[in-house]
Amino acid sequence: MAGLFLSNITLSHFRSHKRAVIDVDGRPVAIHGNNGAGKTNILEAVSLLSPGRGLRRASAQDMTRRPEGIGWKITAILHGPLGVSEIEVVSEQGAARQVRIDGKSAPQTALGRIARVLWLIPSMDRLWIEGAEGRRRFLDRMTLSFLPDHAEVSLAYEKAMRERNRLLKDMVREPSWYAALEARMSETGVAIHQNRLHALRALSQAQDAAETSFPTATLTLECDMPDSVEGLRSALSDGRMRDLSAGRTLVGPHRTDLFGEYAAKGVAARDCSTGEQKALLVSLILANARALAADFGAPPLLLLDEVAAHLDTDRRAALYDEIAALGAQAWMTGTEDGLFQAMGTRAQTLLVSETDGVSNVSAPSNFPS
Repeated sequence: MAGLFLSNITLSHFRSHKRAVIDVDGRPVAIHGNNGAGKTNILEAVSLLSPGRGLRRASAQDMTRRPEGIGWKITAILHGPLGVSEIEVVSEQGAARQVRIDGKSAPQTALGRIARVLWLIPSMDRLWIEGAEGRRRFLDRMTLSFLPDHAEVSLAYEKAMRERNRLLKDMVREPSWYAALEARMSETGVAIHQNRLHALRALSQAQDAAETSFPTATLTLECDMPDSVEGLRSALSDGRMRDLSAGRTLVGPHRTDLFGEYAAKGVAARDCSTGEQKALLVSLILANARALAADFGAPPLLLLDEVAAHLDTDRRAALYDEIAALGAQAWMTGTEDGLFQAMGTRAQTLLVSETDGVSNVSAPSNFPS
């Protein structure tokens, strides 16, 4: 199986990094350093090599290093099943970021066809106990990893829904104004729903086939929308008066929620302990990675920020073993290099430090064998 890994990523005026040149091999990368040194900023830069807004969902302007504010640039050399690609992601003075692949301008969605990137960050630890929007976003990131076109379908649906919601808020009652929008929402909405179901099936199969130290999570969609284009079109048409009262669209994939259950215990994920919730998330990320290894031809880049949180020593060692077995280049952060000692020579380590507000990255080194 061909690997997927970065051999170089260079950050220029990105967040706390005035300039950082990171040359690595295909092994996992253990990044350690004090809090605030700029470790997560490296992971965020890697996440921008995939479609979307990155792991922090920040604006391009927010990623600009202060006080210069001149914009930022990320370049990377990516090795994957489709060959070697040179990627450049640039934002000039806070403008929307632009992508170039092998010297040619490309849409963000093109990144999803040459690479797959998954992440687990501390803010996701509350996934099961906070609002449905975060769970939908988590679900759509997983779906996008299997089906890069999911992003375009989702954007088309959201655009049509915004236009329909504008009509509703303006109390427009003329049916002809709604027909074309609802037709577009029906086609794209059902496609979104089917894409999500595809992703859940792939995850389920990957979990069933795996020997893992992490608990299996059973995922189901909670959604009352019709599963046919004609059915959704009728539901939108029939629900106009109700939607006019609400000022927004009340049926469609944007109302879906993701329900998770600790399979062995039959307990809803939201009712599990903090440690169990973390273990379930790790399990899902690993299942997603295993499924992609078969589907895409290589395991994805894994971004695991403060991954040791809520994992005991045994679980941490099990995670490292599964990453190594996958052959994934995982970019992991922690405050101490000792958190990654169980990786041994299977990983390379980077020290990130801070001097006068500027992040510095050491040359990669190996853990003692």
